[in-house]
Amino acid sequence: MEARSPPGFSPGGHSGKPSPEPPGSQLRSPDDSSISVKSALIWNESFRSYRFQQDHPFNPRRLEMAVSLIEALGLIDGVQHRMIAPRTATDEELLRVHSPEYVEAVRRLSRRGAERSEGEQWGLGTEDNPIFVGMHEATARVVGGTMRAAELVVSGEVDRAFAIAGGLHHAHRDRASGFCVYSDLGAAIAWIRETTGARVMYIDYDAHHGDGVQGLFYSDPGVLTLSLHESGRFLFPGTGFIDELGEGEGYGFSLNVPMEPQTEDDSWIGIYREILGEAAAAFRPEIIVLQSGVDAHVLDPLAHLRCTTRLFEESVRITAEVAEEYCGGRMIVTGGGGYAIWRVVPRAWTLVWATMTGQTVKDPIPRSWLDRWEEESPRMLPELLRDPADSFPPVPRRTEIEATNRRTLEALKRTALPLLNNRSRPL
Repeated sequence: MEARSPPGFSPGGHSGKPSPEPPGSQLRSPDDSSISVKSALIWNESFRSYRFQQDHPFNPRRLEMAVSLIEALGLIDGVQHRMIAPRTATDEELLRVHSPEYVEAVRRLSRRGAERSEGEQWGLGTEDNPIFVGMHEATARVVGGTMRAAELVVSGEVDRAFAIAGGLHHAHRDRASGFCVYSDLGAAIAWIRETTGARVMYIDYDAHHGDGVQGLFYSDPGVLTLSLHESGRFLFPGTGFIDELGEGEGYGFSLNVPMEPQTEDDSWIGIYREILGEAAAAFRPEIIVLQSGVDAHVLDPLAHLRCTTRLFEESVRITAEVAEEYCGGRMIVTGGGGYAIWRVVPRAWTLVWATMTGQTVKDPIPRSWLDRWEEESPRMLPELLRDPADSFPPVPRRTEIEATNRRTLEALKRTALPLLNNRSRPL
């Protein structure tokens, strides 16, 4: 693919050193005069409109709580670390990854008085994806938020951007699924590929497999998808096994590590560090897109994992190290799953933001933030940002679970890494 690089986008780390392999696109680094991270948090209250029903678990209240905690801790300074409003995605942007018929159906079903039965063939009007008035506009704004993050990073205006409302990784080309109507991730990646030709590494550590993003780029050798998730034998969407490797030219560019239920921090983090490092060394990405769902936490009601806030902080730190080595530090990060909205999500996404932006944050949560939210919360809110090491009892089957996860990783590496090493090349 011929590169058409926006100004300011080039390979190499903040040191100014080139990528390990000459890239397919002619890109210029972000400002190399400093190693400090320029960052943007994509947010305004318009994101609250992406809400299916009052009692639906995909509750935008979690976004408001997370952003308010980030602000309360002084992690937005308006200069180096800014808050930037989203925009609404255009039809052209949506149509890069969705069929015209599907976009028109979503628009039609967003109108007052639409019949739920009309949405069934599109995955809409279901328990997971109820239709609601303004659905098209609300979802297009989520897509526009992630597009704005991508534009900022690709242009070099910032090094990293957090589209906190994004991460709709289950949306397919012509079907909604798993609380996801449009694919903000797919739209951003497709735009990056079309406008820069850059190699994109998509990483997903949501508890649920990122099936929608994988499917959209299953035949594209310029997009490497890597997903760690609870095994599809036990959890929606029932996919994400090690034999899902891509197809056609993209064969070998889809990697999945299905983890056992009850997996804890040490097993997950060790495997994440290992497979991410080896996959990145083979693929040599030029930009990283990270879906940062936080439903692997032990308190999350929609998964069966036993991780703590340490997982999210460490995973982002590891990813940022890879981004520095191969991508000039460039990362586009989104939200995703996370349904323990009071006790986990605000703390977890605050740690994601602090880590990706290189800011140090202490554990005590400001009393002012607790006072603001405790009256509304059905449970007592934690007073510390990070889970103490002894917060939760160890899993009795820890050794067995860790051994199973290790065997899964080794099986994937035997099959997939030789393919990836042999097929990766400048595009």
